[in-house]
Amino acid sequence: MKKKIIAYNRVEKPVLESLQKKYDVDFFKDVNTKSDPEFLKCLEEAEGIIGLELNVDQDLLERAPNLQIISNVSVGYNNLDLEQLEKKGVMATNTPEVLTDTVADTIFGLLIATARRIPELDQLVKAGNWKEEAVGSEHFGTDVHHKTLGIIGMGRIGKALAQRAHFGFDMDILYHSRRQKPDAEKNYAADYRDLDTLLQESDYVCLITPLTPETEALMGEREFRLMKTSAIFINGSRGKTVDEPALIQALQNREIAAAGLDVFATEPVEADNPLLTMKNVITTPHIGSSTRETELKMSELAAYNLEKGLLGETPPNLINQ
Repeated sequence: MKKKIIAYNRVEKPVLESLQKKYDVDFFKDVNTKSDPEFLKCLEEAEGIIGLELNVDQDLLERAPNLQIISNVSVGYNNLDLEQLEKKGVMATNTPEVLTDTVADTIFGLLIATARRIPELDQLVKAGNWKEEAVGSEHFGTDVHHKTLGIIGMGRIGKALAQRAHFGFDMDILYHSRRQKPDAEKNYAADYRDLDTLLQESDYVCLITPLTPETEALMGEREFRLMKTSAIFINGSRGKTVDEPALIQALQNREIAAAGLDVFATEPVEADNPLLTMKNVITTPHIGSSTRETELKMSELAAYNLEKGLLGETPPNLINQ
């Protein structure tokens, strides 16, 4: 008899089709996992779950007595209650590394687009408001090259961002993380700073930390006030690592110059969110890893993790070791 698998929200089609040949797979997208009768019925028999943004808590685990492994199709795993998974003896995995360069590209692209006001000026041209050959100072952006980039969170993605900034744009790199990273210091001339000093000295501040109890609302009113009034803030981590009302206030009061945001406190972002009406804010819909190549690689790695776990073997990307 084939093992029972739940695929949730996003598994790329070729990978889903491959899994369906080997297992009894039920696919669900954006259902209420607390009340959907079909989902709850499948959960009772499921031995593995693969997918994106499924909230795995004590209640779900109580309803899944046969579950062996949860395979996240993402590098982040703030949707998983690791303590409860440990208690139940359920393995949890993620998909690091395969998305590192793609996410770093996105974040650096967001930084450049915000600094040079590219979306705003694109709309100016398309609206027929480019009236003179040379734009006036009211449309000037700010340089990226030879400026100071402060990276909060020097993990894989932080290092990939530092590489792009150091070698591609001759930027000075400052960083803050739980531990100093000698390899980043050697390879990218990165200098460690405490958080306050980094905020005070950086022209660009990029937040690239996972969402944990320690990093929730890491950037708040006090932190934004420490930044230069000319500084630009980029969030490529998770929306809740930022106190969003404090960010809105900092932008409205011109305590910082601009922001580029790929993530928000609530996703999809609400239509009445003030950030959506600000010309000095660039918004993208959480697209950090969203390329055809990388999404496929993530699904493939998640499926490999899943299959290893179902065989009783240790998956290569086990989180709760």
